[in-house]
Amino acid sequence: MHDSLQGATFHVEHIVPRSAGGTDDVTNLAWACPSCNLHKSDRVNVGWSGSSDIVALFNPRLNLWAEHFDWDDYSLIGKTVCGKATIEALCLNTQRRQKIRQAEQLFGLFPPEE
Repeated sequence: MHDSLQGATFHVEHIVPRSAGGTDDVTNLAWACPSCNLHKSDRVNVGWSGSSDIVALFNPRLNLWAEHFDWDDYSLIGKTVCGKATIEALCLNTQRRQKIRQAEQLFGLFPPEE
């Protein structure tokens, strides 16, 4: 989600939460929309409906977006187990998010640049 169309200020997200030993070092920080930050909470791993395994969430400092995700119109598609689990855990394809992506497209902000 592009921050210019977000109704609230983006959060500084700890990729590895401090509660799990993460630091305030810039290499452990990322911008996150409030919804993503709240859905992620203090997790780095999640279960997902496609497996009984625990899966690592997408890490924007270690993982490449294009390896894990792709777009199908306004829906985000997981190309890997990590991508699928992240989409599900962060609720990345809600109707509201898809409407925001449509609005972003009107302003030339969607799809995002790689």
